[in-house]
Amino acid sequence: METAAVFSTAATVAGRANSGLRYPLLSFLPPNNKFRNQLRFTSLNSSTTYGNVNARAIEVASSLSVPSETVDLNWDNLGFGLVHTDYMYTMKCSLGESFTKGELVPFGNIEINPSAGVLNYGQGLFEGLKAYRKEDGNILLFRPEENAKRMMAGAERMCMPSPSVDQFLQAVKATVLANERWIPPPGKGSLYIRPLLMGSGSVLGLAPAPEYTFLVYVSPVGNYFKEGLSPINLVVETEMHRATPGGTGGVKTIGNYAAVLKAQGAAKAKGYSDVLYLDSTHKKYLEEVSSCNIFVVKGNTISTPDIKGTILPGITRKSIIDVARDQGFEVFEKPVTVDELLDADEVFCTGTAVVVSPVGSITYLGKRVTYGNTGVGLVSQQLYSGLTRLQMGLADDKMGWIVELK
Repeated sequence: METAAVFSTAATVAGRANSGLRYPLLSFLPPNNKFRNQLRFTSLNSSTTYGNVNARAIEVASSLSVPSETVDLNWDNLGFGLVHTDYMYTMKCSLGESFTKGELVPFGNIEINPSAGVLNYGQGLFEGLKAYRKEDGNILLFRPEENAKRMMAGAERMCMPSPSVDQFLQAVKATVLANERWIPPPGKGSLYIRPLLMGSGSVLGLAPAPEYTFLVYVSPVGNYFKEGLSPINLVVETEMHRATPGGTGGVKTIGNYAAVLKAQGAAKAKGYSDVLYLDSTHKKYLEEVSSCNIFVVKGNTISTPDIKGTILPGITRKSIIDVARDQGFEVFEKPVTVDELLDADEVFCTGTAVVVSPVGSITYLGKRVTYGNTGVGLVSQQLYSGLTRLQMGLADDKMGWIVELK
């Protein structure tokens, strides 16, 4: 059975920035819906070498029925794997132009030419964020504008046009609401949101692709590491490196993640949870784990490697720094050595997928150092609770980080 709600939207606002008219919104939402009221477009224009970012020119058009059946999932045993949901969002533009029209389509495979830029030359980026369901039925997003800004920065580095912040937010919100029935109950997990930006146009010689696709899909998820909030065990990689100075380590490009699979696979085969990488120049400064940032605790001081082009500027990392300072900790962004790591009172990782993950042990050159008698450290627990309570709407949002959808 399907609801009568039909996605039929037309929010073409090109040329209306100075008309004084209220911009058309997503018509499938009730008039008093908070999400509907949020979807107004600012008069924002900016340009990059590879395309214009124009929030005044965007159209979303879809005609889709939303299934109302309850989802038959075991919410208590959600892992971090793909679950096929109902809809995804897609939008295209040509090189040097602006994204202007997007649509919700049934989730499924996409058609792409074998000579697409993303397949041949790795011209692609992705983001990751989450939606949470509250007890009162509200749906919350955590700092989605930060993901939009990071994608724009990455697109400039990878020679791609990018959706504007408003376009990114609209696409995320529309995709989440179209897949609302897949959002886990409060406390049972979250809806992971994966925006993609890729060179989908055909190109044989090494050059930026002529066409680009922005796509958003979602999946309900539980814990990223099988240990959950229990401590994970890391091994320091001394031969292979995740990134090098002047490279793309500071943006969320797809190639960064394929490059860690070999070391990660070898580590997991030996019983470790993941790999901690060092800088490629001196081989003594911490960089990051395969898919998350690292923090070192000593007394009331928390240190994390500074952002210098080889480390991804994580949004959870940024948020934890603010939460920790608000809780009275001294936080330093600086070069952190292996010696500081081994001498720490506590170590933890942060990321969208893991949120906060305590580290139980570090193995470096065959020597294993443990932290906190294999339990969850007090600082990790305190910061995890502080951040997740904000994300799930259980604490007052003094930072202004939460976006409510309904």
